[in-house]
Amino acid sequence: MRIGLFGGSFNPAHEGHRLVALECLKRLALDRVWVMVSPGNPLKDHSELAPLKDRVAAARTLMRHPQLEVTAFEAAHQFRYTYETLSYLRAAEAAVDFVWIMGADSLMNFDRWERWEEIARLMPLAIYARPGATFRATRSKAAVALEACRLPEEAAETLAGREPPAWVYLRGVMSAQSSTAIRQARTSSL
Repeated sequence: MRIGLFGGSFNPAHEGHRLVALECLKRLALDRVWVMVSPGNPLKDHSELAPLKDRVAAARTLMRHPQLEVTAFEAAHQFRYTYETLSYLRAAEAAVDFVWIMGADSLMNFDRWERWEEIARLMPLAIYARPGATFRATRSKAAVALEACRLPEEAAETLAGREPPAWVYLRGVMSAQSSTAIRQARTSSL
């Protein structure tokens, strides 16, 4: 099995998230994508964070597709950091080829994540382009540190079978939607 792990707050989930999940499913030649709704990003303010059950329900409604599975796996296992989640999955599902999926905006601050270098050594990374983040993301501290492990985009479908560290930057169809903008629009309409 080749499974993409797409984690995030999904606060709220939107069509841009679905686009990334489906594009990665296809371009990385994955069997499934697990959309892992986080209990809360330790690097973000939680004051506007909707309840987990609401975010999971909304993501499930949005992500309806036979190869997309929405889960609150991290909360169920009381994991706080991505490193804990990925370490657990690698040990528990040794026969699965996992790929960690994140947006280019996340790559820009990846070096601030708990044990980010170990995350890169745990499983291959797929970085999906986001409007306005392309150049800054590919020149970020983490991207520069991992440059020697970067695959050409044409090799994306081989990523799941690669020994980490390995990563690919995927360009393609992008959505301008953002969870932050959606929350701001909701607040201003009240």
